[in-house]
Amino acid sequence: MSKPRRTTPLRRSCGHPHECPLELRLRVLSEVPMFAGMEEHLRDIDARMVARGWAGGDYLYLEGDRADALHILAAGRVKVHRTNPEGGETVLDILGPGDLFGGVDSLGVPTHPESVVALETTCTLRITGADFRQLLTDYPEVALRAFTEVSAQLRDSRGAFHAATGTVSQRVAHALLRLAAKFGEPREGGLLIQTPLSRADLAAMTASTTESVSRVMSGLARSGVIQTGRQWTIILDEQHLRDLSGQISGH
Repeated sequence: MSKPRRTTPLRRSCGHPHECPLELRLRVLSEVPMFAGMEEHLRDIDARMVARGWAGGDYLYLEGDRADALHILAAGRVKVHRTNPEGGETVLDILGPGDLFGGVDSLGVPTHPESVVALETTCTLRITGADFRQLLTDYPEVALRAFTEVSAQLRDSRGAFHAATGTVSQRVAHALLRLAAKFGEPREGGLLIQTPLSRADLAAMTASTTESVSRVMSGLARSGVIQTGRQWTIILDEQHLRDLSGQISGH
């Protein structure tokens, strides 16, 4: 599988050791479906993981790299993307704290089918393939969840932000609603999405161009549907976006 085509060098990092507070680590682990109901064992599970820190712009791994670890996002946000047939970028997902990603041979993922880059300062809890296999041996109740939920999630393409049909406006509305569902913070009069995404990122999410996305966002702002600023968007009229997004076939 080809690497992402870029005009500037990729920032690669193996991740620096990171001091992530135990309370935060345990809270994040408790939110992972694979460990649901295992509160009394979370300290032992945490002891098998290593906290790693990543700067914004660092690639945690590239598509085609050998899959040798699972990551649980403890803090920060990362972008999951794949190279499309034209050599461009298709954004598959934006992940936040509690999300699981990566891959290991034991889950049928020998190589990464996607690239993951930190959007901001990020901390992950990393467990190697060998340690994960031992975890499944020690906690058989985790094994069924791992192989029925995790392997499917990691092998399959994550839900792309764009739909196969619909106008750019409809696809942008769909993407904004997905971001709001995942990262939206209630604010007086609206829903704040505070994510370091550029117009180019939003274009990649919606299979569009930066210019087209900018026109749509400007139009939504003039209509009072959204407000935007540097690395933030406030949705003021969620129903308008739902009506617009709902016109896409299959939604």
